[in-house]
Amino acid sequence: MAEQATLTLGESSYEFPVHVGTEGERAIDIRNLRTRTGYVTLDPAFGNTASCESAITFIDGERGILRYRGIPIEQFAARPNFVEVAWLLIFGHLPTQAEYDAFAGDLTAHANLDEGMKHHFEGFPRTAPPMAILSAMINALSCFHPELHELEDSDQIREAAARLISKIRTIASYAYRHSRGLPYIYPDPHLRYVQNFLHMMFSDPYRQYECDATVRDALNLLLILHADHEQNCSTSTVRMVGSSQANLFASCAAGVCALWGPLHGGANVEVLQMLEQIRRGRITPEEYVKLAKDGDSKVRLMGFGHRVYKSFDPRATILGGVAEQLLAQLGRDDPLLDIARRLEEIALEDPYFIERKLYPNVDFYSGIILRAIGIPTNMFTVMFAIGRLPGWIAHWWEQHRDTGSRIARPRQLYVGPALNETASLSS
Repeated sequence: MAEQATLTLGESSYEFPVHVGTEGERAIDIRNLRTRTGYVTLDPAFGNTASCESAITFIDGERGILRYRGIPIEQFAARPNFVEVAWLLIFGHLPTQAEYDAFAGDLTAHANLDEGMKHHFEGFPRTAPPMAILSAMINALSCFHPELHELEDSDQIREAAARLISKIRTIASYAYRHSRGLPYIYPDPHLRYVQNFLHMMFSDPYRQYECDATVRDALNLLLILHADHEQNCSTSTVRMVGSSQANLFASCAAGVCALWGPLHGGANVEVLQMLEQIRRGRITPEEYVKLAKDGDSKVRLMGFGHRVYKSFDPRATILGGVAEQLLAQLGRDDPLLDIARRLEEIALEDPYFIERKLYPNVDFYSGIILRAIGIPTNMFTVMFAIGRLPGWIAHWWEQHRDTGSRIARPRQLYVGPALNETASLSS
């Protein structure tokens, strides 16, 4: 007999089915709760609400586990290939050699923007936030590719995914160069995904950017580790917008806006600012941690703690090693990495952080890696968006194929004024 959950309200009892996930997670199915009882649940920020069933990403926050389509995230570290992982997330399996070659070819073929789109960049002031440009230009893509508004089969989603994943790096690099008053650099069809992005960012006419293999692997891995993370704020936004049957471009543009927030995609910027504050203020890590523990100081230890992970964030564990390897290979000594390592050591030995389960998260080291590569701080969240795009596409497509999907429409608990029929309105 299937497991049931019993809800007792006054003298009445109601049974609701329990769904069991692949990894043993249990969820009480309350989709008929209001119809049967007249009640709704109150769960601000949806911390205890599963908004969907998904086969894309599994997270066990208590054990520090992250898997893409069943594959542990650690397995991608040895031979990082962002394009391969993008295919895995969207289509559910690692690509065959033929599938990979075809998809990589599509990415190369679609890297250029329509020449008409280049003029849009001129309408933005040099000081425009890159995330604002990114969202606007992804929406603009829908105007240039109306044939991809309705996607119903795997060939169509492959074409749309290839265009978005390829063009987002071109948009990002053009936004960066526009902010610097630099000429736009066209994509090079001879370069692979990450190298081509860095070429468009940092090459100059008659002087090609040379991408070190260590930089290539570090950026591939950084993008992979950001590629999906279950029902986070931006992914949930993509699903909510997509539930109205909005097209893929509009839904992903909305995801960019959600990611823009400092509590989501902008967190690694705050980590870097914290590390710089410690260095410039000549505060020791020990002194900073002491201030962070003082409830009256308003000092926060950025990059620690996570909404889901209650042990190590596996992405942070990987990136800490990548940061050290990258800086060693480049022959650089970044004092911010030394400060970060010392903060981590102190916090992991302090009962205050241990009892509260505050461990380094993915944002703690990602900024140091991007800084070493040469990515400016105001482009950090854009890099997050490039990495997260395959996950957004995968979730949009999964929801789109779900025949039982309905438009998202949460309820609320009204706490405003009661009926007032005596109020007089001004004439």
